[in-house]
Amino acid sequence: MDLNVSRCWKWLLQVSFLIVCVNGQTSGPYFMVTFPAVIESGSEAKLCASLLKPNESLVMNIYLVHGENSTLLLQEKAEEEFHNCFNFRAPLVEAESVQRMKVELHGDAFKMTEERKVMFKPYNPLTFIQTDKPIYNPGQTVNFRVVTVDTKFAPLDQQYGSIVLEDSQNNRIGQWTNVSSSRWILQRSYELNPEARQGVYRLRVYIGERMISHDFEVKKYVLPKFEVTVQSPDKVSVDEDELLIEVCGKYTYGQPVPGKSWVKVCRNFLTYVLTIDSNPVCLEETTEIKKTGCATHTLDASVFFNSTLKYSLENSLKVEAMVTEEGTEITMKKYKSVSVTYEIGKVTLTDLPKTYEHGSVIEGKIKLSNFKDAPIQNKVVYLFEGETWSSNLLLNLTTDSDGFASFSLNTSSLPEGDINLIASVYPELRYDSYKTPYISMDRKTVQLFQPATPYTPTLSELIIENIEQPLKCDAELTTTIKYYFIGETAEDFKTDIVYMVLSRGVIVHHGSEKVEVKSSNGAASGTVSFKLSVGADLAPAVQILAYCVLPSENVAAHSTKFDVEKCFSNKVSLQFSPAKAVPGEESTLQLSAQPGSLCGLSAVDQSVLIMESGKRLNTEKIFNLLPVQSVSDYPYSLEDERKCLHVRPRRALPTDNTYESLKRVGLKMATNLAVRVPQCLSYRGLIYGIGIRHPPIAMSVAVMSSLGGGHFRPDSPEVTIRTVFPETWIWELAEVGDSGSAQVPVTVPDTITSWETEAFCLSSEGLGLAPPAQLTVFQPFFLELSLPYSIIRGEIFELKATVFNYLSKCIMVKVTPAPSSDYTLKASADDQDSSCLCANGRKTFKWILTPSVLGIMNITVSAEAEASQTVCDNEIVSVPERGRIDTVTRSLLVQAEGTEKTETYSWLLCPKGDSLSEEVNLTLPKDVIEGSARSSVSVIGDILGRALRNLNGLLRMPYGCGEQNMAILSPNIYILQYLENTEQLTSAIRERATGFLKSGYQRQLNYKHYDGAYSTFGHGDGNTWLTAFVLRSFGKAQKYIFIDPQIIQSAKQWLISRRDSDGCFIQQGRLFNNRMKGGVNDNVTMTAYITASLLELETPVTDPVVTKGLSCLRSVIENVKNTYTTALLAYTFSLARDTDTRQQLFKKLEDVAISEGSHLHWSQSASADDSDSLAVEISSYVLLAVLSADSLTTADLGFANRIVSWLVKQQNAYGGFSSTQDTVVALQALSLYATKVFSSDGFSTVTVQSAGDTHLFDINQDNKLLYQEKQLQNVPAKYSIEVKGSTCVSVQVAQFYNIPTPTENKTLSIDAKIEGDCKTLGQNFILKFTVKYDGLQERTNMVIVDIKLLSGFTSDTSMLRTSSAGYATLVERVDAKDDHVIVYLKEIPKNTPMSYHIQMKQVLPVKNLKPAVVKVYDYYQTSDQSETEYSFHCQ
Repeated sequence: MDLNVSRCWKWLLQVSFLIVCVNGQTSGPYFMVTFPAVIESGSEAKLCASLLKPNESLVMNIYLVHGENSTLLLQEKAEEEFHNCFNFRAPLVEAESVQRMKVELHGDAFKMTEERKVMFKPYNPLTFIQTDKPIYNPGQTVNFRVVTVDTKFAPLDQQYGSIVLEDSQNNRIGQWTNVSSSRWILQRSYELNPEARQGVYRLRVYIGERMISHDFEVKKYVLPKFEVTVQSPDKVSVDEDELLIEVCGKYTYGQPVPGKSWVKVCRNFLTYVLTIDSNPVCLEETTEIKKTGCATHTLDASVFFNSTLKYSLENSLKVEAMVTEEGTEITMKKYKSVSVTYEIGKVTLTDLPKTYEHGSVIEGKIKLSNFKDAPIQNKVVYLFEGETWSSNLLLNLTTDSDGFASFSLNTSSLPEGDINLIASVYPELRYDSYKTPYISMDRKTVQLFQPATPYTPTLSELIIENIEQPLKCDAELTTTIKYYFIGETAEDFKTDIVYMVLSRGVIVHHGSEKVEVKSSNGAASGTVSFKLSVGADLAPAVQILAYCVLPSENVAAHSTKFDVEKCFSNKVSLQFSPAKAVPGEESTLQLSAQPGSLCGLSAVDQSVLIMESGKRLNTEKIFNLLPVQSVSDYPYSLEDERKCLHVRPRRALPTDNTYESLKRVGLKMATNLAVRVPQCLSYRGLIYGIGIRHPPIAMSVAVMSSLGGGHFRPDSPEVTIRTVFPETWIWELAEVGDSGSAQVPVTVPDTITSWETEAFCLSSEGLGLAPPAQLTVFQPFFLELSLPYSIIRGEIFELKATVFNYLSKCIMVKVTPAPSSDYTLKASADDQDSSCLCANGRKTFKWILTPSVLGIMNITVSAEAEASQTVCDNEIVSVPERGRIDTVTRSLLVQAEGTEKTETYSWLLCPKGDSLSEEVNLTLPKDVIEGSARSSVSVIGDILGRALRNLNGLLRMPYGCGEQNMAILSPNIYILQYLENTEQLTSAIRERATGFLKSGYQRQLNYKHYDGAYSTFGHGDGNTWLTAFVLRSFGKAQKYIFIDPQIIQSAKQWLISRRDSDGCFIQQGRLFNNRMKGGVNDNVTMTAYITASLLELETPVTDPVVTKGLSCLRSVIENVKNTYTTALLAYTFSLARDTDTRQQLFKKLEDVAISEGSHLHWSQSASADDSDSLAVEISSYVLLAVLSADSLTTADLGFANRIVSWLVKQQNAYGGFSSTQDTVVALQALSLYATKVFSSDGFSTVTVQSAGDTHLFDINQDNKLLYQEKQLQNVPAKYSIEVKGSTCVSVQVAQFYNIPTPTENKTLSIDAKIEGDCKTLGQNFILKFTVKYDGLQERTNMVIVDIKLLSGFTSDTSMLRTSSAGYATLVERVDAKDDHVIVYLKEIPKNTPMSYHIQMKQVLPVKNLKPAVVKVYDYYQTSDQSETEYSFHCQ
C-alpha cells in the first residue's frame, strides 16, 4: 500500500521522482501518457508516452482539445513496446486556459480513448529592484536598479511604463515614465531632501498591468562604530541554577571593543495580569570586557522561577545587553529572548525495530536524561502499551549509570496489530499540569508485518533512496530506486521501471530500466539506478517520479523531492586585491563571470548592514521570483472526473498511491490502467459508492515578488588626509569582456570599516550572483581631533589630538600640527611631540590654540609612526608597512564679537545710450568692532541675476515651516520661466534650479494633510492661504519637475470645498502677516488670492469656481479701503481680462501711490516704514497688474519702470527682500517685467570710484548673467557710480560689520540668562530666555528666536518639548544647527511674556569665553527685532 512511505515522503521539499513499472501480461495493450498538469504558455513542452504489450500494429494519436478545436500533437505507429518523450510547442494564451489532452490508441481489433485536463498558463518575466542600501538618512541619495529576466533567468531588455517613488505617506515624490533598461540593467537615483519625512518608502515599477515593489526605510541615524552580539541558550529550564550569557563587541574593521558589558535579564508580567506591584523580575550585571572583546555573565536563574508568581509571568526571559566603549562612552545595545520551559528532563525510546511478527520478542531501551541531555541514573521508568487515555502498564524498570533501561517484550500476550509503546517516569499516564515542572514522555509505534493477500491491496512499492541535500551543483549523482514486489499474481516476470526528473514543473530528464523479477515466497526486491547531472537548470529543487505496471495490473509508483543548491549558469565571483587596505589606497576589484557579462556592482559600509540585516540581494530572493519552484498539487479546476471501475473478485483494488505520487510532482497520466481509486465500483451488476474526498486546495504558485528589503603605496610614506566617508562606496556597472574577467580599479574611502559587496552579472546565457566579498579598511593607528565648531575672536581653547594604536606591537608616534599664519599653537605643560604607544593603547596630545584671523580656518595635524631605537614596554618599536602617516584636517569658524549688521544700496540703471550716475556715502558707526567691516560692489547685467546666484539663499533666515519652504521653492519657477522665455536658460542653470525645486517639493509634503490641505507645520487645521500658495506653485513647477497630479488635484478640491454660497472662499488658518488686515474681511483677500492662483494656472474665466469667485469680489469692491487687498484685486481682475473693474481699482491705487521722483510705491498705511515687507508685496502686485494687461503701452512700461526702480532699492544682498511673501511676489513681478523689456543686444560700462579706489566693469550680451564683485578698500568714503552704454545694469553696494549688541528697548524684546552649579563636573547648565511684545498689534506674527551657543557648548532642547510629539506652549518647531538653536514661536501675545528653557553642556573647555548673542524677530515684519547677550558665569 505504501501508505507510510507516501505519508513520509509527502513532507519532503523539492525533488519528486515519478517511477512507473510496467509489466508484460497476457492481457493488454496498456498505454500511459504523462505530462505536466500546468504548462507555461508558448513554451517548448514535453510529454512522455509508454506503450506496453501491443498485440497488433497500433497507432497512438495524442490531441490537444480546446472547445471544438482539436490539434494533433503526436502520431506514433508501433508494433512493439516503447517509452519515449516528445516535445511540442504549448499554445500561446493570455490567461489561464484549461484544455484537454486526448490520447487515442487503436488497431484493427482494439480502440481506446482517454482524456485528461491540462492547463496552459502565461508566466510573467521576473523583475527585481535593487537599492544600494536598505536604510537612508534624509538628504542621502537612493541609488536603485531594475532588472528583468525570463523564467530561465535570461535577461530581457524591458520597457517599463513607469517607475514611481512614494514617501511614507504614499505621496509620489519621483516618477520616471516609459524608460527602458540599457542593455538589461536600468539604473537611476533620487536625492532625498534633508528634511525628508521618515518612514518606509516604496519604489513601484509598472510593466503593463503588473506592479513590482521594493521598500526601503528613511530615518535619522548615526552609523554604529561597532556591533554587539549576544550568545545565550534559546531555552532555559525552570530546573536550572545558572544562566550564562556572553556579550561581545567588535568594531566594523574586526578589532575587539574595549570597555564594559552590561546585561539586564527580566521576566515580565503577562500583559493581561494586573497587580498592585507589577514590576518584572529582573537581574542585571556589569563586567569588564576581556581583550578578546567578549564578557561572560553568570546569573542566578532560580530568581526567575518564583513559584508563587509563575501564573502571572511570561514564559520567556528578555535579555538586554549593552556595550560601552572605553574613552568615548559610546553605547550599543542588543536584545534577545530566551524561552522558559517547564520540561526538566525527557524519556526516549530507542533501538526499537520498525516491524515485528506476532509472537516474537521485541527488544529496546528507554533513555532518561535531564534538560541538558545528561543521564539520570537509578530512576524508575514505566513502559505502557496503548494510548494516553487507555493504556496498560507492561514493565517497571530502573535506569543504569548511563541513564538507560533495557527491556524485552514477548508479544504473544498482546493483541495482534500495531503496538503503541509509551515510556514515562510517572506510574500513571497523564497530561502535564500548566506551568508545572515535568519530564516528557515518548511514544513509538512498532508495526505488525503483514504479507499481501490476493483480496487486499498489495504492498508492492518503489522507494527512491534519499540523497544528502541540498544536491551540489555541477555534480553527477547516482539515483537509486528500490523495488519491493509482494504477493504478485506471477512469480517471475519482467517489468520496466520508468523514471522522470522534473524541475520548476517541467520534465527535464527521463529514462527506463528493465528489471527481471524472480520471486521467492511471493516476494521480490532489488534496486535500479541512473545517473543524474545536477546543473543550474535543476535549481532550486528536483522532483523525481517512477512507475511500473505489475502482473496484477496495479501500477506501483513513487515520487519525491530533493533540494538543490541554488546556483546559476553564470558563475560570478568577486574579490578585492588585496583584501585589506588602508584609507585612500588604490585597490582592485577582481571580477569574473561569463564572457560578455554586464555586472551591477555595489559596496556599502558594513555598519549600514549592522542596522538593517537580511535586506540584501541573495540567491534566495532571486529564486523566490520563480513562478514555479516545485509542484505539490493540481489546481482544483484540473481534477478529472472519476468513472466507475468494473472489477473481478480476484483482482486487488489499487489505492491512490500512484495518483498521489503523480500529483505530488504536478504530473497527469492519461492511461487505460487504474491509477486512482474510482468514485464507484461496478460488481456483478451492483454499484458500490466510495466516500468522496474533499477537493484538494489549489496549487500554490509563487507570485512575482520584490527584493528587499523589499561596494599600493610606494616605499616612501604617503600622506593621506582622510576626508571621504561615504556609506555607499561602489555603485557602478562593469563589463566583463571576452576573457570572462575584469579588473575594476577603485580608491579606498577613508572610513575605518569593512566594506560589503553585492554583485550580479547578466549575460545572454543568464543571471549570476557573486558570493559576498569583503574589504577591511584599517589604519594601523589613527588620529582624532577635538575642537569646537566655532569660537569668538579673543577666546582660546585646548586643541586635543588623540592617537589610537590598533597594532599588536608598540610604535613610536610623532604628532605634528601643520604651521599656519591663521593661529598660534603652544604645547600644553610639558607635552612632547613623540610618545610610545603600545598595543590597543591611546595617547592624547594637547596645544593651546589662539586664532589670529576672522572667518573659517583649517587646522591640520599629522601623526607618524617613526623608526626609533627606544624600547617601549620591553620591546623594540615597529614601523607598519602601510598607513605610517595619518593626517586629519578640521575647520574652525572664528567670529567677531557683537552683532552683525548689513546695509545695502541697490540701483537699476538703464542709460539708453547716455550716461547715468549715482552717489553713495559709506560710513561706519563709531562703535564698529575692529576688523569686522567689509564692503563690496557687485554688478550684473540682469535684474534677476543676483537672485539667480542665490537661488537657495535669497534670505538669510531659517525655513522650517511650510510657507517658508514654498518661498524658497517658488522663485526658482519664475526665474526658470524668465530665462526660458528669453532663451537664456542653460542646462547647468536648469539642473541647479530643478534640483532646488525637487528638494522643495519633497520638503513641502511634510506639511501636507491627508485631505490635500497644507498647514504651517503640518498639524492642526489646513491653512487656506498656504494651500493656495502650494497649488499655484506646484501647478507651475510641473513643467520642470515631476509633481504627482493627484497632489495638485487634492489641494484644488480642498480649496473648492472651502466656499460659501456666494462663491467666496472662507479663510481657514491665519494670514501670515497680520498687518495685511485693515478694514477688510479676510475672506475677500483670500478669494482674490485663490482666484488669481487659478487664473495663473490658466483656468478659464468661464470655470464655475472662477466665475463665482470674481462675482463675489465685484460685490465688495466699492467697500475695499485696504491698499493690500486693492492691489491684489487689481492683479486678479487683470488676469481675468475685466478691464472696467481693473480700471476702477487702478483709480483707487493712484490716489494712495507714494511718488518720490523716479520711484513709485505703495504702503499699507501712511505710518508704515517704506522698506516694510508689506510695501514691497503691495507694490509688486501693482506691478504684476500693470504688466498683465493685454497690450502694454509706452506709458505702461514707464509706470512699471518707476515701481521697479523702487523695488530694486529694497533688495537685500542676496537678491531677496526682507521676508518670504514679499520676496516671492517681488521676484514674480520682476521676472515678468524683465521678460517684457528684455533686449538681446547692447552693452554698458560701469565705473565705481572714490579717492584712491577705482573699479571698472564691462557688461555685454555674453556676460549679462555673470555676477561681478569687487571689494571696496577705501571705507568710510563717498563713492560715485557711473554707467555708460545702452543696456540696463543692476548695481549693489553692500556693507557688513559688527557692533556691540544693542541694548535699547524695542516692542519685541528678549532676555536670556544661564544658570547652573559651577563646581560639578559635566554639569548641565540651564539657559532661560523670555520673549516680550508690547507693540501696536494684539499679537505678533510667527517669531524666531535665534540662540548662538557659547563656544565649546552643546545644547539639549528636550525641555522645549512636553512629550515625544508635542512642544511647549506656542513652540512650533526647534532646530539645532552647528552652533545655533532656532526656536519657532507661533506668536507672542501683547504684554504676555513667554519664558522657555534649554539645557547646555560644556564639552570642550574654552578660556576667555565671550558672551553669545540671542536674537528675536518677527518673521514677516523683520523690522520688529532685538538682540541680547548672555555670558557664562563660571569663569
